[in-house]
Amino acid sequence: MKIGVPKEIKTNENRVALTPTGAEVLKKNGHKVFIEKNAGMGSGFTDAEYKKAGATILNTPKQVYDTADMIMKVKEPIKPEYNLIRKGQTVFTYFHFASSRELTVAMMKSKCIAIAYETVQKEDNSLPLLIPMSEVAGRMASQEGAKYLERTMGGRGVLLGGVPGVEPGYVVVLGGGIVGTNAAKIAAGFGARVTILDNNLSRLRYLDDVMPKNITTMMSNVGNIRECVRKADLVIGAVLIAGAKAPHLVTRDMLKIMKPGAVVVDVSVDQGGCIETCKPTTHENPTYVVDGIVHYCVANMPGAVPFTSTLALTNATLPYAVEIANKGYHKACTENEEIKLGLNMIDGKITYKGVSDAFGFDYTDVNEALV
Repeated sequence: MKIGVPKEIKTNENRVALTPTGAEVLKKNGHKVFIEKNAGMGSGFTDAEYKKAGATILNTPKQVYDTADMIMKVKEPIKPEYNLIRKGQTVFTYFHFASSRELTVAMMKSKCIAIAYETVQKEDNSLPLLIPMSEVAGRMASQEGAKYLERTMGGRGVLLGGVPGVEPGYVVVLGGGIVGTNAAKIAAGFGARVTILDNNLSRLRYLDDVMPKNITTMMSNVGNIRECVRKADLVIGAVLIAGAKAPHLVTRDMLKIMKPGAVVVDVSVDQGGCIETCKPTTHENPTYVVDGIVHYCVANMPGAVPFTSTLALTNATLPYAVEIANKGYHKACTENEEIKLGLNMIDGKITYKGVSDAFGFDYTDVNEALV
């Protein structure tokens, strides 16, 4: 199979979908790998390293798309890429369809095979291709939140860890999954007081058992969320419903009871955001203010640490990419339930219910579509 890796063109997205080592592994499995010129530079990987691994360097994204049977990306295609994707071409990337009607319609029109990293799912319901970037984004959420709490960055001027004689800042984390757990760990490491809210009591019991003593757990409900955000210096949105739109847990009305200069970081903005006033921002213009509250809603947070992120992502995606390349998407989906769950679209048909539900589009059962 011919595998193509274009350069990411989303604003300040420096990750790349495949490392030189990944290219070498695919090459050893009998496949041809085509990398767009300078695709890896932002992550610290040179064209020379890809060539040494056996990949071919192409000058333009069009050449990559025209050549490849399967495209590997990091972020969802954006408008300049829509017309480059052709019927029957497998595209393996983060799609987050439920947050964008435009993208969903464009990929339906392309009639490509859309396999989404974020909905590949194991038997235990874990999301192996979302986990590494969730770990990065969760850790960054506390790091960025701490930065934007500084007065010079528009925040209240609170040091999360406090100092002797001054109490530390208060961090509220909405969601006790991978993102929330990693966000809480870093915030606790700063010395902040942290509350994690989740609606899964078993998960809260686990977190209560393993987390540091400056982290407390609380059942997620409207009353508890309202009371916590009222006292918060930093609120981190870390809610995920796989392949579907995130629910709005923090409403516009709740902002009015928060402390002026408090910060919200919505990591779930890729899926529509769990804070009602959040909208996607970029690393170039990461924040805006609503009702005196600083909003940080960068939709590709791990792109700011591309060397770490690219290695972490490839560690997770490469085995699946090899299987899809070795077998073809149809056989891979038929034989591997995890990959089948990642199949969001075939030949213009939506095969993941969370996506069809988000926009009221027709849904086709994935098994029927594969037949």
